[in-house]
Amino acid sequence: MNPFFGKLLADAARRRLKSKHATAPYTEKQITPIIKNIQVEWTHAIKEYIFIIIGVFSAGFGLKGFLLPNQFIDGGATGISLLLQNITPINLGILLLLVNTPFLLLAIRTIGAKFAIRSVVAIAFLAIVVHYLDYPTITEDKLLISIFGGFFLGLGIGMAMRGGSVIDGTEVLAIFLSRKLSITVGDVLLLINIVIFSFGAYVLSVETALYAILTYLSAAKTVDFVVDGVEEYVGITIISEKHDAMRIMVTEKLQRACTIYAGKGGYGKNGKSYDKDIIYTVMTRLELAKLYTEIDKIDKNAFVVIGIVKDLKGGMIKKKPLK
Repeated sequence: MNPFFGKLLADAARRRLKSKHATAPYTEKQITPIIKNIQVEWTHAIKEYIFIIIGVFSAGFGLKGFLLPNQFIDGGATGISLLLQNITPINLGILLLLVNTPFLLLAIRTIGAKFAIRSVVAIAFLAIVVHYLDYPTITEDKLLISIFGGFFLGLGIGMAMRGGSVIDGTEVLAIFLSRKLSITVGDVLLLINIVIFSFGAYVLSVETALYAILTYLSAAKTVDFVVDGVEEYVGITIISEKHDAMRIMVTEKLQRACTIYAGKGGYGKNGKSYDKDIIYTVMTRLELAKLYTEIDKIDKNAFVVIGIVKDLKGGMIKKKPLK
């Protein structure tokens, strides 16, 4: 490891120990596992912010290269911002910040403060990109604008979600309402966008609203391709020799319920099977980035199986925000 980064990690580990009221001097046995955890956190954070940066530039390209020069709109908070930009003199970058602010405040309660902070950074960065960066206008063909504008916008939204944030706040509102009204996130988003497209048809034209629906469908399918949808829950099976530490991490750090299966390893030393606990839990895709980070802190060789969960009933899954 580079000596400079090694010193940074060691200093961060000492500060973390000090915050826990540990007395100095600190032993190597105390510092080493904390350095390892910080290294994993930084590695994952860098990767997630790279996803967010790619997402912001892609969304900016979709907005300024296709939709904005041709007075097109989309669904969600971005669609509301585009609609307002067409009927007011306010810059789109400012509108993106203003429209998304209530949704980000709701995100603190619904998902967690860390997620909300990342989303604030992502949306502010998108506003800066849209305001200052000049993208070329790619085409004036309305069909190409609706399809490819939606594609690049959806790619941006999906990549931002892969980084543990959103650049369109209506997903947060949809998650919140789905928990209160017992309907799916997809249904809530559909209702929100029907309202937006109806206003678009009234304020602009029916033709523009119809093309906006194509843009929305293109963006939605692209998001599905990138992250399989914000509304989906996933079932996670974790198999690790450090199964007890994994159980404590899931229940205490992530505050998620889990089920323990008694299992046997089929490929043990000398070909003999051995007993081990298998952990199963359910969470949303927005929480996977945090889960991967915590798993790598404990056991980088853990075997993790993830499957899409189509429906849920009961349990603790919707009751506690991600910390």
